[in-house]
Amino acid sequence: MRRAPKSCEGLDGCWYKSYKTYRTYENDNTFIPPHGNYHELLSYQKAEVVYDLTFRFCRRFLKKGDRTIDQMVQAARSGKQNIVEGSKASGTSKEMEIKLINVARDSLEELLEDYRDFLRVRDLAIWDKDSKEAQYVRKLGHKSHTTYQTYREFCETRPAEVVANIAICLIHQANYLLDQQIRTLEKDFLKEGGLRERMTRARLQSRDQMRKGRGPL
Repeated sequence: MRRAPKSCEGLDGCWYKSYKTYRTYENDNTFIPPHGNYHELLSYQKAEVVYDLTFRFCRRFLKKGDRTIDQMVQAARSGKQNIVEGSKASGTSKEMEIKLINVARDSLEELLEDYRDFLRVRDLAIWDKDSKEAQYVRKLGHKSHTTYQTYREFCETRPAEVVANIAICLIHQANYLLDQQIRTLEKDFLKEGGLRERMTRARLQSRDQMRKGRGPL
C-alpha cells in the first residue's frame, strides 16, 4: 500500500478498520450478504462533512443565482451519495459498487478544482500541505469519527480564504480514503468474484453438506 500523502496523515491506521467493520459479511456463506452499512466508512464520514461544509460555503460566500453554487453543491452531494448507492449495490453487484465509488471519487475531484478556482481567481492563497494551518486541520480530523460539528466554529466564522482551504484539506482526505477503498474492492473482486460466483459457492457447499447428511445450510 502506498504511503499516505501529508494531507492524509492519521488516516492509514483507521481507514481499513472502518472498511472491515463495513464489510461485516466477510466470512458469511450467504450469496447475498448483509450490506449498506455505509455510515461505518470513513470515506462516507469525510464526504458528508465535505457536503455540509460546501452547502454552507456556497450560501455564505457566493451570490444568489451564481451557477457555481449548483455545480459545487451537486458535486459534493454526488461524492456523498454515490458512496451510499455503492454500499446498497454491493450485495448484488460488486461491479456496480466499484463503479459508483469511482463516480464519488470523480465528483470530489471536480469539487476540489472548484475550490481551487475560487481561490485562484480572487488572488487568495492556497495553503501549502506543510503549512501550520493545513496541519491543524489534519489534526482536527484524526478522530475516528468526525462530523461537520468538528469544523463548524471555523467554517462559520472565518473568511472565505480559510474556509475554502479547510474544504480542500478535507477533500484530499476523502479522496485518499476512496482511493484505498477502490483498490481494496478491486482486490476483493479478483479474490471472491461477484454474485454469480458467490451463488455457485453457496450451492456447492449446500450440496456438500447434504451429501454428508448434515442437511442444507
